[in-house]
Amino acid sequence: MTRTWGWIAAVVDIVLIVVFALVGRSSHAEATSLAGTWTTAYPFLAGWLVGWLVVLGWRRPLRVWPTGVVVWVATVAIGMLLRVLTGQGDVAGDPLPLSFVIVATLVLAVFLLGWRTVAGLVLRVGRRGRGRA
Repeated sequence: MTRTWGWIAAVVDIVLIVVFALVGRSSHAEATSLAGTWTTAYPFLAGWLVGWLVVLGWRRPLRVWPTGVVVWVATVAIGMLLRVLTGQGDVAGDPLPLSFVIVATLVLAVFLLGWRTVAGLVLRVGRRGRGRA
């Protein structure tokens, strides 16, 4: 069962990071082409992968702590670093606008921690319900 949840968690995380990139591009009236979406998403996907590997995310994929938190922090930190190193997101000479860091950190927290929280609650309630039957 854990192996299945590991794959599901990885896919959900990746889809949510791509959704984050698509929403960001759309809100800035940028093209939502495959190449454009990839350019925006890959720094965060790389950060996610590092976090997933560091925390061995497939072992406890639904845990908010440590899995979700480590994956989230790595996604944001490495994603921002790669954006700066590749010259993405430069606004009027500012390679990393604070407003973007705040929005990305909050949205990715809601995405990467939120679904794990909901899944954990649903599974916990389901286990309790079966125990009473």
